[in-house]
Amino acid sequence: MDTSLASPKALAGYSPRTHNRAQRAWRCCPFYLDLFRAMAQASVPLPTIAGQRGVDQGFCPQPLTENRVERELMWLIQVGLLRREVDGQGITDSFRLTPLAKQILNQYPGEQRSFPSPPWWERLRNRFAFWLAPLITLLGYW
Repeated sequence: MDTSLASPKALAGYSPRTHNRAQRAWRCCPFYLDLFRAMAQASVPLPTIAGQRGVDQGFCPQPLTENRVERELMWLIQVGLLRREVDGQGITDSFRLTPLAKQILNQYPGEQRSFPSPPWWERLRNRFAFWLAPLITLLGYW
């Protein structure tokens, strides 16, 4: 079942497989849309997302450890939704949206707080890909 919200125009430059994988990763992530709206405007530092601060900012429903936040953000980088922002000193603790992420984000109305809840099999598929990504990358199949 294809749950993609993409129109052919929105897919410009990206394969359907890439677009669907990115959408699935976003729907399964533990963050609210407000985090990605903030990232569309400016880079967001990791400490702003982690812990109670992330909840207070409206970025996630519950406090997440910095380690968990970084793992989840690294997965979103791997599927093409985020990129690290490097400051003048070479520090890379901030994140921004990629053009693909901006295309997908535009499909969600401003008043919508969270992504549509994915079915269990999408969550399972995303988690398997998350766990297997290092092996797949190492073997050159990604």
